[in-house]
Amino acid sequence: MKIKFASANPSTGSLAVPVFEKSTLSDAAKAVDKAAGGAITRAIKASRFSGKAGETLEIYAPAGVDANRIIALGVGAKGKLDGNGFEKAGASLVKSLLTGGETDLAVVLTTVADAEMAARFGLGCRLAAYRFDAYRTKLDDSKKPSLKNVTLVVDDEKAGKAAWKSWGAVADGVDLARDLVNEPPNVLTPPAYAKKVQGLADLGLEIEVLGEKEMKKLGMNALLGVGQGSVLESQLVIMKWNGGKKGDKPLAFVGKGVCFDSGGISLKPGQGMDEMKGDMGGSAAVVGLMRALAGRKAKVNAIGVIGLVENMPDGNAQRPGDIVTSMSGQTIEILNTDAEGRLVLADALWHTQKEFDPEFIIDLATLTGAILIALGHEHAGIFSNDDKIADGLTKAGLASDEKVWRLPVGPEYDRQIDSPVADMKNIGEGRLAGSITAAQFLQRYVNGKPWCHIDIAGTGMWAGSKDPRLPTFGTGYGVRLLDRFVRDNYEK
Repeated sequence: MKIKFASANPSTGSLAVPVFEKSTLSDAAKAVDKAAGGAITRAIKASRFSGKAGETLEIYAPAGVDANRIIALGVGAKGKLDGNGFEKAGASLVKSLLTGGETDLAVVLTTVADAEMAARFGLGCRLAAYRFDAYRTKLDDSKKPSLKNVTLVVDDEKAGKAAWKSWGAVADGVDLARDLVNEPPNVLTPPAYAKKVQGLADLGLEIEVLGEKEMKKLGMNALLGVGQGSVLESQLVIMKWNGGKKGDKPLAFVGKGVCFDSGGISLKPGQGMDEMKGDMGGSAAVVGLMRALAGRKAKVNAIGVIGLVENMPDGNAQRPGDIVTSMSGQTIEILNTDAEGRLVLADALWHTQKEFDPEFIIDLATLTGAILIALGHEHAGIFSNDDKIADGLTKAGLASDEKVWRLPVGPEYDRQIDSPVADMKNIGEGRLAGSITAAQFLQRYVNGKPWCHIDIAGTGMWAGSKDPRLPTFGTGYGVRLLDRFVRDNYEK
C-alpha cells in the first residue's frame, strides 16, 4: 500500500475526516458535512460513535460529495493528540477498509495535524496494511487487500512528503522484520537468511558474513555448539551503516537469530513448537533497524551483528553436561540445550565489543519464557549496566508505543549461574529469576561496555494482539523502539 501527500482532496475513492471526542467535528469534517447535507451529523446522532481514538463510522456518500463513502474517524480529545494516538487512528481506519473493495482513500488532516503527526498517521496505516500471504495459493479474492493508495491531505504538502521519507523508511524496516519472523524455517535457514541480508547492500549498508570456518578460527565455540546438531551451516552477519562523522564510535545492536529452536537434546514439547520459527525475532529487529537507518540516511554510525543458527536434536548435537570454551576464553557448562540463545549472543557480543569498540551495545533476543510470566505481551524486559541507556530506552518505548520495563542485574545473581566445573553454567537455579540470570550471563560477555539486553520473548511474537498496528504473528517489535532511541539521543 502506498502513502501519498496532497494539499487538496482527491475526487475518487473514500474520504475520511477527523472527529474529536464528544463527537466534535473538525474543520474538515464540518466542511464535508455541509457539502453532504448534514449526513455526518445525522449518522453520529444515530450511532454510538463518540470520536474516541480509532473509532470509525462509515457513511455512503450522498449526492454532492465526490467520494464513494465518507468515514468519520475518531482521533481522541482535542488538544491531547499525540503520535501514538495518530498511528492507532490510521491503523484502525486502514484495517476497516483493507479488504472491503475500496482501492483509494483520502484522509483530510488539514488544521488537525502537522507534517510530523501526519507522517505518524501514515506509519499507522502502513503497519495495519501488512500481510503475510506469500504461501496462500487459494485465498479468496474477497479476503485479499484491495486498498492500494492512501492520500493524506495536509496543510503543507512538501513538509508532509519530507517527513514521510523518514517514517516511511521505518515502516519498511518493520515490514522486513515481520517478513523474517513470519517466514517458515525451511525457507529462512541460516544460510538463506544471511544471503537475504546481503541484499541490503543496495541501500548503502556494508555487509560481512562469517561462516563456520571463520568462526572456528575466532574461537566462537559457544555459538557453534548450538548449531552443531543441524545440517545447516551457522552464520554470523555484520551490517555497517556509516552515516555519522568519521571516527565517531558506532552504536552497536546485536540480535539472537535462532532460525528454528527445537530445544536440541533438551527437546521442547510438541505443542507450540511451530512458533519457534520466530526465535530469531531479535535478529529480525536488528536487521529491520539497520534497514530503517539506511533508508532514512540516519546521521549515525551503526553496527548490526546477528548470530544465525538452527538448534536441532542429532547424533552430533550438543549434550547436557558438555563444557564449551567461548570466544572470550570463558568456559560454559551446558546444563540445558534449550538455553541456547545466550550461547549465540555470548560470542556475538564478545566479537562486537572487541572488533568495533562501540559507544554501547544493545542486544535483543526472544530469550526466556520467564519474561512472559513477568510482563506478558505488553512490555519487553530490559536489563542494563548503564542508567542512561535504560532511561533512554524507557522514554523511546513510550514515544514509539513499544514499551519496556527495567528489571535488575547485579552480582547477587551470579551465584545462580556459577558452575563447580566451569566458569559458569548456562541456566540458573530452577524457576527462580530466569530472565535476570539469563541477562546476568550475557553481561559477562560485554567486557564492561555500556550495555542493555532487551528480552522480547513476549513482544516479538504475538498472534493475538488487538492493536490494529500488529496484524500478524511477527510483530517487528524493536525496530520502532530502537529507531526512536537513536533519533532522540544520537542524531540531534
